[in-house]
Amino acid sequence: MKPARTKTPRKLPVKKGSQTSLKDPVGVYCRVRPLSIPDQECCIEVISSTTVQLHTPEGYRLNRNGDYKETQYSFKQVFGTHTTQKELFDVVANPLVEDLIHGKNGLLFTYGVTGSGKTHTMTGSPGEGGLLPRCLDMIFNSVGSLQAKRYVFKSNDRNSMDIQCEVDALLERQKREATPNPKTPSSKRQVDPEFADMINVQEFCKAQDVDEDSVYGVFVSYIEIYNNYIYDLLEEALFDPIKPKPPQSKLLREDKNHNMYVAGCTEVEVKSTEEAFEVFWRGQKKRRIANTHLNRESSRSHSVFNIKLVQAPLDADGDNVLQEKEQIIISQLSLVDLAGSERTNRTKAEGNRLREAGNINQSLMTLRTCMEVLRENQMYGTNKMVPYRDSKLTHLFKNYFDGEGKVRLIVCVNPKAEDYEESLQVMRFAEVTQEVEVARPVDKVICGLTPGRRYRHQARGGAVGDEPLVSEVVLQSFPPLPSCEILDVNDEQTLPRLIEALEKRHRLRQMMADEFSKQAIAFKALLQEFDNAVLNKENYIQGKLSEKEKVISGQKLEIEQLEKKNKTLEYKMEVLEKTAAIYEEDQRALQQRLEAQGQRLQRQLSDKRRLEARLQGMVTETSMKWEKECERRVAAKQLEMQNKLWVKDEKLKQLKAIVTEPKSDKPERPSRERDREKVTPRSASPPPVPNAPPIRLRHRRSRSAGDRWVDHKPASNVQTETVMQPHVPHAITVSVPSEKALAKCEKYMLTHQELASDGEIETKLIKGDVFKTRGGGQSVQFTDIETVKQESPTGRKRRSSTAAPTQPDGTESEWTDVETRCSVAVEMRAGSQLGPGYQHHAQPKRKKP
Repeated sequence: MKPARTKTPRKLPVKKGSQTSLKDPVGVYCRVRPLSIPDQECCIEVISSTTVQLHTPEGYRLNRNGDYKETQYSFKQVFGTHTTQKELFDVVANPLVEDLIHGKNGLLFTYGVTGSGKTHTMTGSPGEGGLLPRCLDMIFNSVGSLQAKRYVFKSNDRNSMDIQCEVDALLERQKREATPNPKTPSSKRQVDPEFADMINVQEFCKAQDVDEDSVYGVFVSYIEIYNNYIYDLLEEALFDPIKPKPPQSKLLREDKNHNMYVAGCTEVEVKSTEEAFEVFWRGQKKRRIANTHLNRESSRSHSVFNIKLVQAPLDADGDNVLQEKEQIIISQLSLVDLAGSERTNRTKAEGNRLREAGNINQSLMTLRTCMEVLRENQMYGTNKMVPYRDSKLTHLFKNYFDGEGKVRLIVCVNPKAEDYEESLQVMRFAEVTQEVEVARPVDKVICGLTPGRRYRHQARGGAVGDEPLVSEVVLQSFPPLPSCEILDVNDEQTLPRLIEALEKRHRLRQMMADEFSKQAIAFKALLQEFDNAVLNKENYIQGKLSEKEKVISGQKLEIEQLEKKNKTLEYKMEVLEKTAAIYEEDQRALQQRLEAQGQRLQRQLSDKRRLEARLQGMVTETSMKWEKECERRVAAKQLEMQNKLWVKDEKLKQLKAIVTEPKSDKPERPSRERDREKVTPRSASPPPVPNAPPIRLRHRRSRSAGDRWVDHKPASNVQTETVMQPHVPHAITVSVPSEKALAKCEKYMLTHQELASDGEIETKLIKGDVFKTRGGGQSVQFTDIETVKQESPTGRKRRSSTAAPTQPDGTESEWTDVETRCSVAVEMRAGSQLGPGYQHHAQPKRKKP
């Protein structure tokens, strides 16, 4: 009885994208370089193969209150000071090259402060090649014999590859050989001794499970990111000695697979390790380095060396490349040597070095920010935007972190104590980076052709050598010879049998000779036909080649025109961008000027308002003053007119009295004593000098009758018609005082005139004593002032606003002051409160209303 057949268990359906959902963390490794001075203070210690420890150096503790702190950081693997380049390559870079040959992308960074050994790790030194030459050596050891002929693969400007047939590749090779370029690398050229020791790798390394049914092509490119601009280090620009042009920066673009690439970047096809490293070395000489305080040859830019491996399957016969572009697999390995982060107070950078350091630190800060955002999005499920576009470095490798590929980071540190703070920041960045996960690359399957096609083709080509010779075949077709051994003298059978066999062979040989001649003739005819066919085919191929050449020349001409047009458009875009920047700058400047003008106008407006308010107040005050002055003058004028009317009335009364009364009777004039005793009603206005002391009465006789005087009468004085005139006997009268006159006299008198408040002229006699000075001159000390004033006898003072009381008989009461009665001469001392201030030889200044 047969056992019952069990059903095959159904496989669970694989969800789309389930493989791409598998992610691996970024591999972060640490390499500690040896100290340059053996007895130098160290702040980093290797604890184990995966852990390093940072401790605070002595100088740092003195500045930070003596705090001692030890911090441990873990890595995937730590390489100490005695690690060789071979050990580092086997652990870090070997898996990346394996993935590259199997069609997977890879990215390798070297990160650290200035002088930590990044460039040494990547490039190496004479006798000890770094990761880059070892990667190239492993690639060509693996696919060197499987490479396609040169120019079978041709790169385009869309980050992809085209396949050319053998004829097109041969034609291009011939053209390149006809116009040799001394800078074009060639495998036949001798290796430059400058870097021969770097690529002389003693250890043989080869990838496993290489697809031998495919052909390969290796392309390299070399760029640098300087001041956040991308430059092609392999671009050969024409040298113009009159007006040299600076290198043009390149732009980042996105291909159809959403991968970022540098547009217009030079990609060189190489066939050996020597040729590839020669291309790298040529670009390395163009890289920007400078001497700083911390490093004699400090990298001032981030360098990116791209190795692109192109893989295409052979056709079914195994002798030619399959002419299907969809079957091409392109993988890329990017080796990035980052510029070192640095503090300007340590590097003593100035000018361009300071600007370079700022851009380097800014790009590294952007890289760190991207790592932190990626880690946050992956750990907490957030969807924050990663700022890739803030720096060309992060924007270029955006597809590695968002797409597929293996990412490795080598953190290079210098254990010296001076780099403690920078090393601490590097360790924190490495700690963040280890938690970022990148999608695991998926194996790419080539079209389902029969494996082993290459070896079957070689077997078919080598079977002719294994066939037996024609003579051997002929000899085998002859009948065998009988035994020729004669044992007896009477043997008569052996010789006849031998003769018969030889005759048969002879007849057979003759027949074969005839047949061979016939076949030779037929073969000659076939050869002739073949020669004719080959000639015809050659003519046809030659015609096709000429047509192809015409098409290629036309396409090249069109390409050149398009390139010129593209350059023209790029130049116009650059000019427009610069013009737009200038316009924006002008707009900002005009906006600032407009704001400044607006502020100034606002200030002027506010000042104008304040001035208007001030002027309005002044106008109001002046108007009030003038109104009061006008009222005062009108009142004075009214009083004057009233006085004149009173005088006329008095005269009329006197005239009437004279006419009506007898002539013997005369009108009695009131005595001055009665006027003084009579209290007249006064106005409410205040007295002229309320606090003045009483006037000291003097005799009219002058005390200076026996002294000689200088009578100074200025020419500007007006001659008055008063009865009382100042007269001094024995006086020298002068209009301008002179030293000669003062020397002859003991007394001095100045006659000074000024207008009184009622408009009458007031004469002041200012007297003084003349003294001799020590220098031989004369000085005058004023002692007395005498005043001669003329007034109308009927003059009145201004009444107050309150009306004066009237007499019982209805007549207006008479009121006056002492100064209104008559002109008197009052003598007072100089400096008295009653005397006004005087100016020598000048009219008194009128006060402003």
